[in-house]
Amino acid sequence: MDVIVCVKHVPETAEAEIVVDESGKRIRTEDLVFAINEWDDYALEEAVLLKERLGGSVTIVTVGPEEADDTLRKCLARGADRAIRLTDKTFEGSDAYAIAKILHKAIKDLPFNLILTGAQAGDDGYAQVGVVLAELLGIPHATMVKKIELKEGFARVNRELEGGLEEVVEVKLPTVLAIQTGINEPRYVSIMGIRKAREKEIRVLGLRDLGLREEEVGESGSWITVEKMFMPPVEKEAEILTGGLDEIAAKIVETLRARGLV
Repeated sequence: MDVIVCVKHVPETAEAEIVVDESGKRIRTEDLVFAINEWDDYALEEAVLLKERLGGSVTIVTVGPEEADDTLRKCLARGADRAIRLTDKTFEGSDAYAIAKILHKAIKDLPFNLILTGAQAGDDGYAQVGVVLAELLGIPHATMVKKIELKEGFARVNRELEGGLEEVVEVKLPTVLAIQTGINEPRYVSIMGIRKAREKEIRVLGLRDLGLREEEVGESGSWITVEKMFMPPVEKEAEILTGGLDEIAAKIVETLRARGLV
C-alpha cells in the first residue's frame, strides 16, 4: 500500500496576537511558531498506521518555503519514508486550485494507491485542495473522512456529516481522501525517529522541474485572490460586575429591564 500525504507548514495562531502586514493581504509571521497543519497531522498518522498494518510506503509532499523542512523532518521521524518539498517564488499567492495544480504535477507519476490530505488548512480554511487534486488526477475522492477500511480494490470510508451523523461510502482505488480530525491519535516523535530523519533526503522541486508555466501558478493561475485582510472589529464588550451578591443581582435586573428583556 503506497500512500502519499499532502501536508502544509502553517503558523499556530490559536493563542497568538495576529497582525496584518503592510500589504493588507497577509499576516505578519515573524514571531509566530509554525507546525504541521492540524488536519494533515491526522492524515499522516493514518498513512503510517496503514503502512504498519499492510506494508508499503508513505511519501510526504508539501508546497512551501525552505522552512517547511522542519515539518517534513518531523513527518519522516514519525514513520514517513520519503519527503518532497515544492518550492518556487512563483508559487507565492497560489490559491487552493493553483496549489492542487502544483501537487498534481509532482504526484501524477509517483506510485500510489491512496492520497491523503487534511480536510482543510488552519491558515486559509479553503478545504478544496484534496477535491481539486482528485479531479485533476481523474480519480474518486471523499471528504471529512473519520474511518478508513480498505478492501480489495476499494476503500470503505465513514464521512462526517452535520448534526453528528455519518455517511458510509465506497470509493475505488486509487483515491483521494480528505481526513477529518479525530480519526486517530497522532503519535509523538521519538528520539530515534528524529535521528533517522536527519539522514533522509528531502527532494526539492521547482516550477521548471514540474513542467509548469508561471501563469499557471501564483495569483495569475488562481481562481481566488485575496483583496484585503483585517481583524474583525469589536462590536460588543463584556462588562464585569463587581460588588456584593445583592448589588450584582440588582445590576443584572436593571440591565435586563433597560434592554427590554424582562
